[in-house]
Amino acid sequence: MDEINALMQGFSVILTPMNIGLMFVGIILGVLIGVLPGLGGANGVAILLPLTFTMSPTSAIIMLSCIYWGALFGGAITSILFNIPGEPWSVATTFDGYPMAQQGNAGAALTTAFTSSFVGALLAVIMITFLAPLVAKFALKFGSPEFFAVYLLTFCSFVGMGKGSPFKILGSMALGFALASVGMDTVTGQLRLTFGQPELMRGFDFLIAVIGLFGIGEILLSMEEGLKFSGKSAKIDPKIVLQTWKKLPQYWVTSVRSSLVGIWMGITPGGATPASFMAYGLAKKMSKNGAKFGTGEAEGIVAPETAAHAAGTSALLPMLALGIPGSPTAAVLLGGLLIWGLQPGPLLFVEQKDFVWGLIASMYLGNIVGLIVVLSTVPLFASILRIPFSIIAPVIIVICAIGAYTVHNALLDIWFMLGFGVVGYLFKKLDFPLAPLVLALVLGDKAEDSFRQAMLVSQGDVMVMFSNPLVGGITTLALTLLFWPVISRLLALIKPKKPDEFAAERPVD
Repeated sequence: MDEINALMQGFSVILTPMNIGLMFVGIILGVLIGVLPGLGGANGVAILLPLTFTMSPTSAIIMLSCIYWGALFGGAITSILFNIPGEPWSVATTFDGYPMAQQGNAGAALTTAFTSSFVGALLAVIMITFLAPLVAKFALKFGSPEFFAVYLLTFCSFVGMGKGSPFKILGSMALGFALASVGMDTVTGQLRLTFGQPELMRGFDFLIAVIGLFGIGEILLSMEEGLKFSGKSAKIDPKIVLQTWKKLPQYWVTSVRSSLVGIWMGITPGGATPASFMAYGLAKKMSKNGAKFGTGEAEGIVAPETAAHAAGTSALLPMLALGIPGSPTAAVLLGGLLIWGLQPGPLLFVEQKDFVWGLIASMYLGNIVGLIVVLSTVPLFASILRIPFSIIAPVIIVICAIGAYTVHNALLDIWFMLGFGVVGYLFKKLDFPLAPLVLALVLGDKAEDSFRQAMLVSQGDVMVMFSNPLVGGITTLALTLLFWPVISRLLALIKPKKPDEFAAERPVD
């Protein structure tokens, strides 16, 4: 009941003409970001973050979070109409969305995608409403060892549960830690890795890194591939919407299952992209129409879109309650909170109740506004893709440069941005994940501070990480996740074989 009262208070905070206007602006900008393959949710939020410095924190986070929702919605437009994933998490949507559009059902495919996205986000927001205060109250028991254990759990879960090579994830994370250590040591006040350059005293700003890694890196990759836009036009009229909505309830099991997958992958640092693929795979395996997936099956759109939005929304729960982002975009928003003088974590629910519940209330309204906007503006955003990429790419680069310059009003930051852009390009070419690098860059110094404070309190005794059941349990779980790839292989080796497996191995006379 307390959560309901607090949520009503949050609605009273955000229901002002200014905030409602920012909500629409954020959604429209977000859809535009999602439509353009050169941009992404994390990069769009990073580029526009400097524009919010003059706003109140509540208004700023409403606009930025709505950009995020809009990007989640917008990625489906290009996936379905042009077979070009506007966002990484929209790749799975192309499997059935594009064939459905080719069959002349583009309107139904887009309506299915947008509605599924709305359902996934709504279930995730309901979960945040009731779980965030509980997580925050529990986190009040945390000291420096517990906080480091949580950071360690985040880093280790990326390694143990991440897709791809654990060594590549570790390499990406190690580079992030190295970049995070540049500048002034917050414990001793000494300079580290500045090489005599005064400009490096402030370290590498995560905004500059994110703009370069995601924005410039993606542009360079797109330029190399010679990206060309060509696809189906689409128009969504009320009849198509109503007809599609009548059919969607039959997929309620898929929606609930995909939402649970997305919520779990959002709270843990899995992210929207693996959530969408996981949900699609489960739906294909469990659906009675699984054999038809890939030929234009609506259920093949419901699963990835529901999971992606549930993951993208629920990633804000650990960011708000623990100060640990569950996605690259949440990491950017975390940096924004720090810039506005807000410390994410359990105390945020006590010291800044209006801000927290205003943000949660904006999630409800933002997704409703997003659904209305995308259903009514699809033809407009689809026409943007007719603009030659040779025109769009320079515009995006200029926007990135302006965003990087405005962080510290320093020309050097533009060069740093370009350098990070090259790093992002190389990472994508070499198939190295970017999310661990961004996470380590944002949280590396905080994890270091927590660890050093724990060591100072315990006089250098590492066993402080097992000094009570809470910190010991989290540390044990972190180490288990870190070595999970090795543990899973060992379990597979010692697993007793079934009689038919022995028979299969017996040589035939």
